Amino acid sequence: MTEPAAEAEQDPEVTAQEATVPVPGAARGGPISHAIFRLARLHRMFAGQLLRRIGLHPGQELVMMHLWELGPQRQIDLVRLMDSDAATMTRTVRRLEQAGFVRRRPSPTDRRASLIEPTTASHALRREVEQVWSRLEDISTAGLSGAECADALATLERLEQNLVRAAFPPPEPDARPQ
Repeated sequence: MTEPAAEAEQDPEVTAQEATVPVPGAARGGPISHAIFRLARLHRMFAGQLLRRIGLHPGQELVMMHLWELGPQRQIDLVRLMDSDAATMTRTVRRLEQAGFVRRRPSPTDRRASLIEPTTASHALRREVEQVWSRLEDISTAGLSGAECADALATLERLEQNLVRAAFPPPEPDARPQ
């Protein structure tokens, strides 16, 4: 991470040591958390570079993926699907609408709600989004074997499960006598 992104992509021989930054003393108690932060930042940076070429910003492609897969959705449903907040989703949908990738239409079942649906223009974008994600996967997993990729995915899923459990702990059993 101490070198420019373009150099890192061009030089496959960059070692892990060259690509890391020192862990600040205050973060030494969380080296995995620090590594996740650095990895997420770099991943988002590369995603941004690749998506910018097709007129999207990071996160917008995920909204589009859900719309392509599930069809029209209420904005509140997109908030839940993306584990987002209403303000962020409002901005994202507005930008996608301005770009011509989504449109709003009244919900046939709830007069207070509108549905966000992909446009014909967005369907033409789908293949490009798929190619961007494949390229991002190739960049991220360069030099890893199939088994290493499977192990990395299993580890990441386990880390995610740990964080989900911490964020949403099971309710305490009622301690009152019955």
